[in-house]
Amino acid sequence: MEFTRKNRQLLSRIATNDRHGENSPYFDGWKAYDSNPFHPIHNPDGVIQMGLAENPLCFDLIEKWIRENPDASICTAEGLNKFKDIAIYQDYHGLREFREAVAKFMGRVGGNRVTFDPNRIVMSGGATGANETAIFCLADPGDAFLVPSPYYAGFARDLRWRTGVEIVPVHCRSSNNFRITRAALEEAYEKAQRSNINIKGIIITNPSNPLGTVLDKETLRSLVSFVTDKKIHLVSDEIYAATVFSSPRFISVAEVMQDMDCNRDLIHIVYSLSKDMGFPGFRVGIVYSFNDGVTNCARKMSSFGLVSSQTQFLLASMLSDDEFVGNFLRESSKRLAKRHHVFTKGLEEVGISTIKSNAGLFFWMDMRPLLKEQTTKAETELWRVIINKVKLNVSPGSSFNCSEPGWFRVCFANMDDKTVEVALDRIREFVLQGKEENNHEADKSQARAQPWRKQNLRLSFSSSRLYDESLMSPHMISPHSPIPHSPLVRART
Repeated sequence: MEFTRKNRQLLSRIATNDRHGENSPYFDGWKAYDSNPFHPIHNPDGVIQMGLAENPLCFDLIEKWIRENPDASICTAEGLNKFKDIAIYQDYHGLREFREAVAKFMGRVGGNRVTFDPNRIVMSGGATGANETAIFCLADPGDAFLVPSPYYAGFARDLRWRTGVEIVPVHCRSSNNFRITRAALEEAYEKAQRSNINIKGIIITNPSNPLGTVLDKETLRSLVSFVTDKKIHLVSDEIYAATVFSSPRFISVAEVMQDMDCNRDLIHIVYSLSKDMGFPGFRVGIVYSFNDGVTNCARKMSSFGLVSSQTQFLLASMLSDDEFVGNFLRESSKRLAKRHHVFTKGLEEVGISTIKSNAGLFFWMDMRPLLKEQTTKAETELWRVIINKVKLNVSPGSSFNCSEPGWFRVCFANMDDKTVEVALDRIREFVLQGKEENNHEADKSQARAQPWRKQNLRLSFSSSRLYDESLMSPHMISPHSPIPHSPLVRART
């Protein structure tokens, strides 16, 4: 403790403050996985990672394309003639062919209902960097953004940590499947005004992280109308746009605003290839603004988080291959739909429901019937049991600022089919064991025999004997690394 205190005195306040949000169950689950990762042969009793939104389901298609197009890389004999041109400093606007390919891909993902201007494509280091760049351009320290909840757990880091900007949650409810309403926006905005909080805008994720749902045209129009009336910004994070696997379709805010009388200078989009193509390691983030001033400022800031020219060169070729892109998007949709169905159907069989969703790499699981009581504390106890006994890293709703305890985000695309089977088996065993223990308690109290009902299932495991405090320590050291392993290195989840 003394060392930490002295060490902090040597470092900056911005580097050592707690605004990054790492000390939360969301990141603690990653630490639990990192200290005991599941492996079907070497560690079959380890923790299965279901808190990481990665999308490797179509890597075989990517690998096939790379083998068939060796000249797309400057690190092959076929592409070596481009090495000298690509390896040197590039204009921070980005390679022209890269910006054109990304703009075309964004339009295709949206059903070609919008044409994106390549000159407005601004690069950043993943969507994490893109979101932060947008905030730096739009707000000053102490300003705030309305963010409908539940919202992405990493926003505390992406939006707040280094910018000094605050988040004001707009609480949405399960009674309407957490839909964003004008009434909820007005209530949050007026409350902030009374507290002398300067609201600079709204940030949404569409498709939603963590809900896995798309925003309908009516909701998007309401949001555009709201920011126009209030003269504040709207940032639409659309990094899951191409992960939609069933109807309704994805609608970009860029499409909605085309036929509205609105202030286009207030509308901004964040995009990435981390989810749609499964390339989080490539660190391709995009800021797309309809405001010339924001575009120019963001481009200057992009010097701190450019995409490598080698990556740009490869992706420009890949995304310009219309036949490949079309096949990839169709196949990705099919595989995501199949995996989503397998998981949610397996949960239904043991009485666990989910919000109806059609996008993203996750679903929103309703575990409220398993809580001792409807409190955040009870949710945390249940999460500890799931992490430590069931050995599944699922993320509790409190990490996403959900106002209703008992909801969990479950990622389903980042594992192979065999691991899916193991994960479902563990969930079934957990739920059935809870059922048996509840029936046993009922028999002991000589209660009237009742068929087991979902609403009677309650957490009955002793969380005190299952919870290992050291496992959740923010200073946990990975057995794979000589330094403390921080999930902050996994930049976008």
